[in-house]
Amino acid sequence: MKFIVSSSYLLKQLQVLGGVINNSNTLPILDNFLFEISSNKLTVSASDLETTMITTLDVESESEGSIAVPAKLLLDTLKTFPEQPLTFVVESNNTIEISSNHGKYALAYADGEEFPKTVSLTDPSSTTLMGDILATAISKTIFATGNDDLRPVMSGVFFQFSPENLTFVATDAHKLVKYQRTDVTASQVAEFIMPKKPLNLLKGILSGSESDVLIEYNESNAKFTFDNVELVCRLIDGKYPNYEAVIPKENPNKLTIDRSQFLSSVKRVSIFSNKTTHQIRLKIAGAELNISAEDIDYSNKAEERLTCDYRGDDMQIGFNSRFLTEMLNNLSAAEVTLEMSLPNRAGILNPIDGLDEGETITMLVMPVMLNS
Repeated sequence: MKFIVSSSYLLKQLQVLGGVINNSNTLPILDNFLFEISSNKLTVSASDLETTMITTLDVESESEGSIAVPAKLLLDTLKTFPEQPLTFVVESNNTIEISSNHGKYALAYADGEEFPKTVSLTDPSSTTLMGDILATAISKTIFATGNDDLRPVMSGVFFQFSPENLTFVATDAHKLVKYQRTDVTASQVAEFIMPKKPLNLLKGILSGSESDVLIEYNESNAKFTFDNVELVCRLIDGKYPNYEAVIPKENPNKLTIDRSQFLSSVKRVSIFSNKTTHQIRLKIAGAELNISAEDIDYSNKAEERLTCDYRGDDMQIGFNSRFLTEMLNNLSAAEVTLEMSLPNRAGILNPIDGLDEGETITMLVMPVMLNS
């Protein structure tokens, strides 16, 4: 088995796949890339059993076969080469030899047959959307997912597809984000929960991409196909909580404020907040918003006043500043609204501008009890 490929082209593709490989694998074969050669095409796969990613490269070759190559060793070697053609030759002594302009390097390989087979989806439903739209949907929601092993359904992003719209939801029970597109739809109703790892991989690859992504899914797996890449992953099993029931519908108190000014204020004041609760207090009356924090243990406190547009009753409400900061950071709007009903009910953050046609985003943040 022999093939010739450009060093930087191979490195670029393998670095993407490298994100799938775990630092510690239960099966040693998973520390490898699977190389499969067939008529001038090199197909490379990486897997952690839950997620498998496959990419196809054009190479010069007349042979066929499959071997498993140590991923870390190969990546470390490729990173050091300037752009040049590399020749890979499988030798009889169970090594693969790489020849560059200046030298030769031999790596021990494993039998390609040992590599786990990729799951094939039987009878999947499908929908297609632009790469950048998917990447945006992921980055707008993934930060709100939970890390609780006891509630695995909350550790992923909930995809809801229908002929009217596509909805992506994430929550960790303290904050919730619902991102919706009405300009992209699916042929039939479907819902599934995507784990974080494959989503982060997709977000990294698809950001700014104008390629179409074909999403296929059934009860247990989902497959994303775009350009020369396929990503197959196991879905999180379980029923997603009824998030619509948590979003308060009646919110008579509405605060409108400049996003970056509000964000800077919250960041500054929160430095003086209690290090365990990160609690800040919003006191709103008329056209003035007072943001304050206090850490009684260390006698630290801070207070800032901002002008805002407020319609509603005077109120005081407490929030965890970290959640508020994350949410404001994830919006690109110049102005946002914060809608509230009572100090013990969730606040709803919405961007006023900065959205595409057909794009809506709703963020919900649970209050923290104020000790008066």
